[in-house]
Amino acid sequence: MTYDYSQITALADPTRRTIFQQVAARPCSVAELTRGLPVSQSAVSQHLKVLKEAQLVRLEPRGARNIYHLDPAGLGRMRAWLDQFWGDALDEFKSQADRLDADKENET
Repeated sequence: MTYDYSQITALADPTRRTIFQQVAARPCSVAELTRGLPVSQSAVSQHLKVLKEAQLVRLEPRGARNIYHLDPAGLGRMRAWLDQFWGDALDEFKSQADRLDADKENET
């Protein structure tokens, strides 16, 4: 499975991670996000642009403003990529546990 790392790169910035976490907690507008951050509305918009390009958030036009939501499709791709490592880690854990069991049986 190939992965383009744009989502990981987007989340590397601490301000973007904070914005992502706020959107994950509940859909928000740029103005709502800006109130809780020590950066300008323009900066929040730029961070949201990066998150949107990485397919971590999507926007829903609502009147004169946009409401940002998590992008389930993009998150699904990132999760599938991360899940492969979890599977590999569990396989290695099982292998180590089986090896320890075999060593204990050989000691007796």
